[in-house]
Amino acid sequence: MSVVTLSELLGAAVRDTSGAVKGRVREIAVAPQDHATRVAFFIVRTSAGERMVSASVLKSCGSTVRTSDQVSDWEQYVPSDGVLLLKRDLLDQQIIDVHGRKVVRVNDVEIDSVPVNTHVSLDVVAVDVGARGAIRRLVKGVVPSFTLRTLLERIPPRVIPWAYVDLIEIDPARRVKLKIAYEGLSKMHPADIADIVEDLPPAEQKAVFEALDEEVAADALEEIDPDVQVSIVESLDNDRAADIVEEMDPAAAADLLGELTEDRTGEILKEMDVEEREEVSQLLGFGEHTAARWMTTEFIAVRQDGGLEDAVDALRVFEGPREAVATVYLTGAGDRLVGGVALVRIVTAAPGTRLRQLSEDVRSCAPDTPEDEVAALFDKYNLLSLAVVDEHARLTGIITADDVIAMLRHSR
Repeated sequence: MSVVTLSELLGAAVRDTSGAVKGRVREIAVAPQDHATRVAFFIVRTSAGERMVSASVLKSCGSTVRTSDQVSDWEQYVPSDGVLLLKRDLLDQQIIDVHGRKVVRVNDVEIDSVPVNTHVSLDVVAVDVGARGAIRRLVKGVVPSFTLRTLLERIPPRVIPWAYVDLIEIDPARRVKLKIAYEGLSKMHPADIADIVEDLPPAEQKAVFEALDEEVAADALEEIDPDVQVSIVESLDNDRAADIVEEMDPAAAADLLGELTEDRTGEILKEMDVEEREEVSQLLGFGEHTAARWMTTEFIAVRQDGGLEDAVDALRVFEGPREAVATVYLTGAGDRLVGGVALVRIVTAAPGTRLRQLSEDVRSCAPDTPEDEVAALFDKYNLLSLAVVDEHARLTGIITADDVIAMLRHSR
């Protein structure tokens, strides 16, 4: 096993079975639909035009490439959307290092060369994002190979295994959409995704949000700076924007749409499912800096005369944010808010206990309560959540500690 770099192979002389030089390497292609890392063919520039040299006929690869067939066997190269071209799609491109949780630039690509019977098998194993790759390319052909090797040995390697790389595809129509792309990114914490996206240029930001799963994209979008949020949503078409906004917390969605133009907001709302559209539209009707604009309408409320099993059943089917389950709210006649039970008390209560027995007073505010008063209530009473009630004391939503953090960040 030996490692050869992309920069070494580009421009390398290619000899056919006769031993004569018949061309030079211009590109190296991977066909991800067949194998995520395996080199499929070389694109070789010859006197008769660009030809494809299959990886299956490569006998050796390095400063010189040798093949086991004749130049007449090399097929004419025809561009295809189904391949990843290492020079075009990787060199100098920004990629996401999902292991290091950051955006880096590719200086070179490391390719593993393994002898298999009469040919060599080539696999992409890592990308070089350090000084080694940059210097190797900079001085290629200028200094002798021995001198270059001595110089590079003094520079610490900085590579990222291919498994920790997610490509940023700006132009899906031209570039292959890898099956592995964004899998690692999707498994990261939304806040880490947000940090990465904020470091990308607008075109790459759009590419990420076009490729991520809607739920992952929604969670990440909620963590992003408000100005960047708007920029990203403005770059997406209405269908895609609506798919992501539907998965956001209603309060966060309303706050985001409130920053867009009235026409764009209407276009996105039109594409949303009826239930989510009505929920977000209701929140948009409240004042911008009020409690109602920050509340979520996803909460757990059960009748006060119920038992533990009623609260547990409600918890089992609840699909809202985890922060909203800290308290199970209790309602009485006319759906009025009458109390609440901390989740920990439900978990530790003896079987057969009635919820009324566990009920405690809960803090609440009106929908039009100013933001600063909401923050003051959380600070004064060390709240995990705050109920928002209408003029009839009916529970219309709750504000969580996470919402308050977002509120304070937004008001900076």
